[in-house]
This record gives sequence, C-alpha cells and structure tokens, in this order.
Amino acid sequence: MNVNSFIKQFTVWRYKHISQKNFVLLLSIFVGLSTGIAALILKNITYSIQVFLKKGIVFSENQLYFILPFIGLFLVYLIKKYLFRKGMTPSVPRFIKRAVPSLLYSLLRQKGLLSYKLIYHPIILAPLTVGFGGSVGLLGPAMTSGSAISSNLSRLLRVDKRTRTLLIACATAGAIASMFKSPIAAIVFAVEVFSLDLTFASLLPLLIASISSVLTSYFFLGDEVLFDFAVTDKFTIRDTAFYIILGLGTGMASIYFTKIYFAVYAFFDRFKNKFTKLLVGGFAIGVMLYFIPPLYGEGLSFTKDLFEGNYLSALGTNLFDKYLDNIWVVIILLIGFTVFKAIAMTTTFAAGGVGGVIVPTMVMGSALGNVVAKIVNNIGLGHQVSESNFTLVGMAGLIAGVIHAPLTAIFLIAEITGGYELFLPLMITVAISYLITKNYMEHTIYTKELAERGDLLTHDRDQNVLTTMNLDSVIEKDFISLRPEMSLGDMLYKGVSKSNRNLFPVVDDDHVLVGIILLDDIRSIMFDQTLYNSTSVETFMQLPPGFINYDKDNMSQVMQKFQDTNAWNLPVIKNGKYYGFVSKSKLLTAYRRELLNFT
Repeated sequence: MNVNSFIKQFTVWRYKHISQKNFVLLLSIFVGLSTGIAALILKNITYSIQVFLKKGIVFSENQLYFILPFIGLFLVYLIKKYLFRKGMTPSVPRFIKRAVPSLLYSLLRQKGLLSYKLIYHPIILAPLTVGFGGSVGLLGPAMTSGSAISSNLSRLLRVDKRTRTLLIACATAGAIASMFKSPIAAIVFAVEVFSLDLTFASLLPLLIASISSVLTSYFFLGDEVLFDFAVTDKFTIRDTAFYIILGLGTGMASIYFTKIYFAVYAFFDRFKNKFTKLLVGGFAIGVMLYFIPPLYGEGLSFTKDLFEGNYLSALGTNLFDKYLDNIWVVIILLIGFTVFKAIAMTTTFAAGGVGGVIVPTMVMGSALGNVVAKIVNNIGLGHQVSESNFTLVGMAGLIAGVIHAPLTAIFLIAEITGGYELFLPLMITVAISYLITKNYMEHTIYTKELAERGDLLTHDRDQNVLTTMNLDSVIEKDFISLRPEMSLGDMLYKGVSKSNRNLFPVVDDDHVLVGIILLDDIRSIMFDQTLYNSTSVETFMQLPPGFINYDKDNMSQVMQKFQDTNAWNLPVIKNGKYYGFVSKSKLLTAYRRELLNFT
C-alpha cells in the first residue's frame, strides 16, 4: 500500500471516528512535541559547537573572536549555495528577511503552505551562525522548523486552511514554551503576533501545544531553565519613578533598535553579491567582537552574569580591564554593549546568517535595565534599587517596544521569575515602552515590509477580510466594449442587443478607456431611428466616477473608492488599459463569504 492510499484510508476512517475538534487537539499535541524536539536539537547542536570551539580549539583571546563569526557565516554561505541550492522558501518575496514575517506572509498569501525543507534547514544553519559567534538567537529558527512541520503535516492529512493556520500558531507557541518554559507567554505571543481571535476553539489547541512542548523540554532537560532567577528584592512604591524612567529608556531604545535594523539592511542591500555581503558583514562582526566580546552568540551568559551581579564576568576581557574598578566606566561599557548589540545582530542577518530576534532583544534590554539601576544607585540620590530586578524588567520593556507585544513581555518575564512579585513594575515599564514606540512607529521589524505592501493581518477583522480578498476574484469582464466613433445604430445593434448588461465601456484603438455609457442615459432616444446615423457613441458617453488601478489598489482602497464615489460599478485599469469592472454587489458578496471564513 502506497502512502497516498494509506492517507486516503486514514482520512476516511478519521472522518467516521474522530470529530474535527478532537482531531485538531490530537494534532496540536503532536505539533507541540515535535516543535519542542526541534528546539532541543537546535540548542544542543549550538551548545556542542560552542563547547568544541572553547575546549577543542581553546580560544580565550579576542583575536579568535575576530575570525570565528566569519567562519560560521562562510559555512552557512557554502551550505546554502551548494547543498540547499533551491533556496528555503522560493515563493516568499525577497523583501521578507526574517522567520516571523515569512510565516505571516505564508498564512495570508500561500494558505500556510511551507516547504518541507524548512523543517531541517534552520536546524543546520542556525547553530552554525550562533555557535560560531553570530549575534542572533535560536527562537526564530525553532519557530520556522516547528511551523514547517505543522504545515506539511496538515497538507499530508488534508486539513483546511483555518486549521493549518491554527497549527502553525501552535508551533510558534510551542517553540517559545520549550525555549523559556513559559506556556502562558507562548499562547499570548501567538495571539498578539499572529492576530488570532482568542476563542475557545483556538485557545485550547494553543494551550495543549504549549504544554506538550514544555513537557518535552522537562523530559530531556529536567528542571533546567533559561534564567535561574528568584525575586529577592520586593517592589516598593518609591521605585515607581525609576521604573517609569526605565520605560522611557526602553521605549527610546526600541525605536533605535528598529531604525538600526532597517538602516543596516539598507546598507547591505547595496551589495548585490552575497559573498560580498559575507565579507563585509563577517569583518564588521569580527571587529565588534574584538572590542566587545559579550556580543558573541546569543548573549544569554551575559544576562545571567548581570542577574548574579557579576558584571566583570559579563563584560569579559576587553581593552578597559584596568579601569573596571570605576563604576562609570562599567556603565559606559554596558551602554556600548546596548548600542552595538542591535548592530551586531542585524549585521549577522544581513551577512547571510540564520537566527532569531527575540533573544538578542532580551539581552539588549537586560543591559539597559542594569545601566538604569547602576546610574540610580551611583548618582547620590540616597536610594538603592535592585539591579537584578531592573535587569529583568528592562528585558520586558524592550520586547514590548521592539515587537509590539506587551502582554507577551509581561507574562514571559513573570513566568521566568516563577511568580508575580514584579507584575506591577513590569506593567509600568512595558506600558510606557509600548506606548512610546507604538505612537512613533505603527509597525515593527516583523510587520513593516508586509504592511507597506498590504500583506499584513491585524486584530481588525474587517481589515483582515479585505486583506485576504483577491481583486481578480471580483473583476467581471463580460462587458461589450464600444468605440467612440460608432454610430448610435451600431451601438444598439452590436452592443445593447447582445448584452445583458446596462453598462458599456468605451475604448480607443489602444484599448484605453475613454468613457462609459449607461443604458439609462440612452433609454429615452434609443428608439428614435432618425438619430441612428447622425449621432455617435462619443455623444452619449461620460467619464466614470472613479477608477480602480489593478497594479496599485488593494481591496481596502477599492472598498473606499466605492464609498467615496457611491458608484455601483467601477472600471479596472491594468497597465494603463481597460481590464474589466468591479461591481459593488459582487464585492460585498465576496466580502461576506470571506467574513464567514474568519468566523
């Protein structure tokens, strides 16, 4: 029995014995387990590479930091070029540069269908990037691998688009749950970033996938957590002003992070050759690591050292070692790390590296929070704040600002600490950071390119329906075209008598629309035979109330044009020529049909 025959028989059996709801729950369990395993494989391969480089090659001098990232990027370049020659997602446009945007685009424009190659490509390429010192994270590749598993499983089992979307969201939730052992934050992330409707039908599969993924992590890693942190210093009301200052700082840092991200990519886009990008990027990362060693890899050890108050270990060996007994030198070095972490991360991506954004964002936020606490404690105010608490809350503030996911940031840090002692300062800092960045820039590094092209799903259901609609599906072409020089008699014989429409486009020899004729406009004279040869189409035609530009207008703009013109039909212009009409009735019918799919 071949695979297709088996799948067909299984599908028949499943429809008879398993309800759709229970089948989705079973799939969410499998997705959570498989995503958890993918995340574990990513972490273990990366860790093995780092251990080999530290113990096998024994590098302790900054000189080797200079060359290792280039070696990692070069290996990624060779594998992409000679082993993964077809590319990872050929159907995803070039402007999409990161994992989460590619998933969002796939859900909207490709029905959530991902290449099976995305299951193993990130597992191979991301550890080489991070293990050799690329300043990126592993969460994005884990999401991509898990989502590809979900997509191909759903295609194999012939589930519908809505279920496939939910399973991909389950995979992203599972990746976060496995990496951070924070199932609640994982669910909230899927809702905030993927714009899911939080109904029981979507909540339960997300919850089950998160639990499955966390259990997988516990099974293989035991009680090991990303950050072993316990709140020892309680929040006091006197700290409120300083958490507000931290919120302002993380808000401005989020704007800086986003602007640097796009600026670095714009710089590298000047180089058309990928190998040139590799050379420039590898050299730039090497220079940054030579002077700022903590930029090496994800940076989680840097954050752990800050939690423990060991800033000397966090900063590593650098050119300013003999000045580190001066706390203001330490503060300046931490600020430098904060500034260059965003640059190093984006440079790694632009040079061809594979990785994620969220973990570097957390590391950068931890440094900024620690800086604010150290400044407060050393400017002579007579008030001491907890540096570890500010380090933790700074992480949440930057996550909220960079990816516009405030609830994810709050619950992620709350679950990392194992309690809600810092819930109030988290809410203060996150709210301020989010409000600053949201008011300054509407979209994030995940969504900006998609939004500019009208390919972004949001929590606005009406907008989502219009975004998913296809203009081609509502264009009607069964209109008889007329020429301006045609006589009234020819128009009646060749047009009106052979059409069931009351609207006629008038085009010239180049098929450019010059006007329209409504049947109501000629109804009073259409039986006056004395006018058949003495008048022409040009006499009766009029300009349409508006036009639809096929190449530029999205469905939101089309709907707005109908509202502004109060027309029932609008002509469509493609490449400067007449292409067809869109009727309000057909548009509203298609809108209602798509709305039902969302509900």
